This record gives sequence, structure tokens and C-alpha cells, in this order.
Amino acid sequence: MKRSLIAMILVGGKGSRLNEITKDTAKPAVSFGAKYRLIDFTLSNLTHSNIEIVGLITQYEPYELMNYIGNGGSWDLDTIDGGISFLTPYAKSGNVQWQKGTAHAVYQYFNFVKQYEAEHVLILAGDHIYKMDYQKMFEHHLEHDADLTIASVDVDLAEAKRFGMIEYDQTTKIIGFEEKPKNPKTLHASMGIYLFKTGVLEKLLNGIDQEESVDFGKDIIPKAFHENYQLYSYPFTGYWRDVGTIDSLYQANMDMLDDRHFLSLNESKGIQIYSKSMNLPPHVVLEDGIIKKSIIADGSIIDGTIIHSSVGYQTVVMKNSHIEDSVLLPQVFISENVRLKNVIVNKGVIIPENYYLIAKKVVVIDNSNLMEVGAIDE
Repeated sequence: MKRSLIAMILVGGKGSRLNEITKDTAKPAVSFGAKYRLIDFTLSNLTHSNIEIVGLITQYEPYELMNYIGNGGSWDLDTIDGGISFLTPYAKSGNVQWQKGTAHAVYQYFNFVKQYEAEHVLILAGDHIYKMDYQKMFEHHLEHDADLTIASVDVDLAEAKRFGMIEYDQTTKIIGFEEKPKNPKTLHASMGIYLFKTGVLEKLLNGIDQEESVDFGKDIIPKAFHENYQLYSYPFTGYWRDVGTIDSLYQANMDMLDDRHFLSLNESKGIQIYSKSMNLPPHVVLEDGIIKKSIIADGSIIDGTIIHSSVGYQTVVMKNSHIEDSVLLPQVFISENVRLKNVIVNKGVIIPENYYLIAKKVVVIDNSNLMEVGAIDE
């Protein structure tokens, strides 16, 4: 069935900048804000944008992510003639087709696009925190008859070196692009959201040496720009954060705690963010439990003090323990008399009695580095 617009989500990266957090978990499956996963935001945006055909390109540690998403029913993406398709590495002519870059990943599964005879392809990342109506971006794309539209957001100069930076004129036509420049000429950062005319995308992908690593930011966009395709930016003014680093994941959690209206998550109107129900009992605060300006997920038991922190599901905090300005990922056990500040505690970690870590900058506590970054307070 011919479709005007379909989406492909890149969820295959290892997420090496998140270190221990993604050692056995795909980055989009990482917990955020106690109850969510990173992938929830992209999937919810698709639902509210009425885009029903979605290909998820997986590679690294896909099981947990695939099990979590299932048929997409939690995001209303379990349609009969569309829905979610998992596009996983496969064997071809005796070789396993591993992904070598973001654009190479899309190239490998281009038959998915052709199957639906899609006129336009929306390329998304699965590890960003934001709300967006992609249909408005699509309207902008059609209005300018763009070959490629790139969503952009303004960032601080200190962050600009992390992103592809876009220059555009008053019509939003792109007049310059640099991938992770040392000296940025602009503060308009690519959000890693690309909307292509299908024919243009196919030509650009076929024109690249597929034996090498091929990325959209490093290879495809510069090629499209230099070959004079019609490139436009779609400026986005809402909250957006790429949580590809420890600091950005931590800061996004703190942003959520500091703003009671963060992304309107507590409001039922507008674009809601859906998440798969874990069917857990509600959290319990025991006699010595104190909670201030924090988010506690279901299945948790709190008998200590939690201040300005995010606590994932099925986490236990024992009495006389004090947790502040921290992120506890799911299934953490905090023993008695623990002191933590400015940390992310990785999923499933057991913190022993009298453990102490007041960090000056954000530190990830994992079973592998427990006694290296902190100590037992005798």
C-alpha cells in the first residue's frame, strides 16, 4: 500500500559515551525520569503525528528493547496494515550485514521503504528527550518543496561542538553545514531528525561507498549540500536534549525535577508521552522515609531520605540513607547509612552499608567501579 510518509528510527548504536549504563542495554531502552525509557518520547511523537508505519533499526543488545516495545500497543502503534517492524542484522551471501554508520543502517533496509512505496522518509533517533508534531515538520517540508529538511534547535556555544551545525537564511533554506566544528559559525544544531524525498535519499545512499562507515552528518548531508539539492531547516523552539552522554542524561533528569511543567508530562492535554506499564504495585514510603522534590517509580520501597532525585522502579532505599541530586536507575538496592550526591546509580547495583560518595561532578556507580569511586565510611 502506497504511503506518503513513513518513519525509520535508528536504535542500533552502542551508546559508548554512556559507559556502564549501556554495557548490556541499548541506549533507547535506558531509563529516564523514573518511569520512562528514552524510546518512549520518539514513539509517542509518532503516535500523535499519525505516522503508523515505523521501522526500528536495531543492532546492539536489542532483546530488552524489543521485549519492551513488543507490538507497539502501548503507543497505539499496533495497526493491522502498518505498525512497528524490527529491522535487525541478517545474513546475506554468507555474511552478516552489520551497520557501519547511521546512513549505512538505513541503506541496508531500504527495501522496507520500497515495500510501502513511500514518497517521503522520516529518519529519527531513539534517544532524545522532546515532544514534536512531525506533521508540522512535514508541512514545512512540502511547502518549500524540499529534497531534505533537517530539524534544528539552538544550543549553547559549549555544546555546539557535539552536533552538526546549520546555517540557514530567512526562508530557512540551508546555506551552510558543518559536522561537529571546532569553531562553530552558528548555534543552530541539527537534531538528527531528517525528512527526505525518497528518490533523493536513494540517490544519495547509492552514491556513497558502502564498504566504509557512512553517516548522515559526516557524509550524506555534506554530499546533498554540495550537489545543490534543496535543503531546508525546520527550526524547533521546544525543549530538546540529546542524552548521549552521562552529563546530558543526568541534566535531563534534573531538568525534569526542577520544572513541574516539564514537557507537560503531568498534563493530559496535548502530546502525551506513553510508556509500557510494568504492572507493579505502587511505591511505599515507610516510617523513616522522607521524600522532597523527587520522582519515585512503582514497586519501590523508601525508608531513607530522598531529595531532588529520580528513583527507578523496584528500588529499595533503607533507613538512615540519604540520597540527593541523584538518579537511581531501576532495581537498585541502597543499604543502611548510605550517603550519595551527584551520582547515577546503574541498574541493579547493590550499594553496601555505610557507603559514601559526595561527588563534585556527576559519577556513574556500577558494580564494577563501586569501591573505586566511593568508599565505606567507618
